[in-house]
Amino acid sequence: MDVARIVAAPPEEVWELLARPEHWPAWGPSVTAVECSDLTVRVGSRGRVRTVVGIWLPFTVTEVEAGRSWAWRIGRWAATGHRVEDVGDGRSLVVFEVPWWAAPYALVCRRALGRVAALSASRRPTGDAAARAISPAGSRAARRSR
Repeated sequence: MDVARIVAAPPEEVWELLARPEHWPAWGPSVTAVECSDLTVRVGSRGRVRTVVGIWLPFTVTEVEAGRSWAWRIGRWAATGHRVEDVGDGRSLVVFEVPWWAAPYALVCRRALGRVAALSASRRPTGDAAARAISPAGSRAARRSR
């Protein structure tokens, strides 16, 4: 079962949120902490996540297509897959693949998608900040010369 949402951010930015364990507690409603020695997921990444009820569970990343998707196992059980697709115009389709046996977890994934969208939006410059970020006139040197 797939749970998906269009996010107003390019795939590279969304991938960073999904693939870096340090970000998981920010968007994962069921994860409050992560221990992992890898900065970005790779096949064989291992660690543990602390759940909202305080229990630590071991994980192993089982599949990675860099910049696009990753899947993992929690304990002995296949868990969610995570996928990002470019839909153009600086937007991404974010998909969580939920195993059939964990169908109720789709509700948690829907909430996670909302958090991913909000985090992606908060990381993007808007209005005048965006103009300064892309305009030489907004540079520090240009402001000093005014």
